[in-house]
Amino acid sequence: MSESSASIRKMLFCLLLGATVATAVPTTPGSDVSTISVVEAVPQGAGAAVLSPFVSFSIEFSSFPDFAGNLSRPNTFSKNLLDNLGDLQGVSPYLRVGGNTQDLALYDPKLKTQINGTVVPAVSSDYPSIISIGPSYFESYATLPGVKFSHGFNMGNNGTRGMETLLATVPLACKALGGGKLAYWEIGNEPDLFKTTTPNSVRPPNWTESDYVTEWLERERVIRRQLKKSCPEMLTDDGYKYIAPSFAGLTNSLDAEKTWQDGLNKDNIISLNSMHNYIGGADVPGVTLRHTLMNHTATKHSVDQHVNLSRVLSHDGLTKDIPYILGETNSLYHQGKPGLSNSFGAALWGVDFNLYCASQSIRRTHMHMGTDYRYASWQPIQTNKTTVGTKAPYYGNVMVAAMLKKESDSDDVQVVNLPTAEETDAAYASYVNGHLTRIAVVNMQQFNYTDEETGAISELSDRRSTRYTFQIPTGSAKSLSVQRLMANGSDAITGITWDGWSYNYELDNGKPVRQSNVTIGELVIVKKGVVEIELPYSSGAILNL
Repeated sequence: MSESSASIRKMLFCLLLGATVATAVPTTPGSDVSTISVVEAVPQGAGAAVLSPFVSFSIEFSSFPDFAGNLSRPNTFSKNLLDNLGDLQGVSPYLRVGGNTQDLALYDPKLKTQINGTVVPAVSSDYPSIISIGPSYFESYATLPGVKFSHGFNMGNNGTRGMETLLATVPLACKALGGGKLAYWEIGNEPDLFKTTTPNSVRPPNWTESDYVTEWLERERVIRRQLKKSCPEMLTDDGYKYIAPSFAGLTNSLDAEKTWQDGLNKDNIISLNSMHNYIGGADVPGVTLRHTLMNHTATKHSVDQHVNLSRVLSHDGLTKDIPYILGETNSLYHQGKPGLSNSFGAALWGVDFNLYCASQSIRRTHMHMGTDYRYASWQPIQTNKTTVGTKAPYYGNVMVAAMLKKESDSDDVQVVNLPTAEETDAAYASYVNGHLTRIAVVNMQQFNYTDEETGAISELSDRRSTRYTFQIPTGSAKSLSVQRLMANGSDAITGITWDGWSYNYELDNGKPVRQSNVTIGELVIVKKGVVEIELPYSSGAILNL
């Protein structure tokens, strides 16, 4: 069958179903053709309404003082970046304070600094493996007004010092998180790896789901007793909430479904079913921008595993009315890979990944970060490894926040995935209170700004593009405003803008600054319900109705 015959057949099929069709057609030399799916007036096939906020972060426990600062020196750069996202999506991101190092941190009441850590290269060169925290650690919770936090307690250490740390830090944490700062408590990080992590596993090989549930409930009840003594006002039905089980994945040494079956939520205090996800590994052979990150098929495969688990748990009644979230996620585990996780291609991946999650009823994502981590959205302080600054993935966070914007707290925002013919294309429709409001398009055809072998700068005239055509509901609008996510190429790590805004540290400490060399105020005309937009390779855009 010819391409034109196939297109006609597809259009007739859609018309028979009463649907509108969206296609992409080439208009100029250097343009490609792509076919997008249907854009409806109502959110057919949409995910459940996203939680507010949707765009959120997970901060490595040992890095939290770097990201937040303390009372004498708050990190205003982090505050500005979080405020930007709050302005865009309507609510400031929630910060989950946890990760591997929450299960390594032991309390030292005599420690004069917030944290004292020793890096053990055999465990990781990216974070300390021997950690003490002092009373001033909890000052960091007071430095980011308007932000809510999840605090992670150490579960990995099940000896005397671990229990002493739990007993001592509950009062400190609850006092620091009073006044509406607390989102959720968390006990343990990735316990499904406790008996398999090398070189120092923290549970025996015969440790089971039932054993985990017993330990988790014991600690939860210790926390409850400590709160009753120190912060009884935080034991209300609305205030005493947990995220769990915080598993690293779906195929490790503990089974999520069996964990719920064994009574994880026996006390009815788990509010969010939190799982973790990474699209791949930094050290895995064959990981590339083209095939791993800038690839909708790979993203879909990774997320769909969580969708399947969510449906099984819900169908079995194990997590009834408990939203499924990704409490820790990012591009490549082991803190990301230079040239991939810190590139503009990773920002485009972040847009596709997060919007696909939203379209599949994964209700919130916490993008993980740590000091010197390659996939971080920003570097909070200057170190001997990394310069303080806004990183490429942050701009992807910004586009997602803009796509999910709500005007009031009562608004419901839903996302529909618009299937594409090419795995390097992704498109989504956003609906507010059931009304089509925005369309996002991401072009993930790789265009490198520099030659990988010689380092020579590519000619921008060589950058091809794709023209996308959408048929939108009649009477929606006469023209749509366009906001673009742009950089010089998929391998760019600087010079990135969203709708002409830069959020660079060196310009105004992360506050938005308009760039004079970027076109803004673009409009595309709707003709008989049809609207077209052309995207250069490796770029994204939102059309606002």
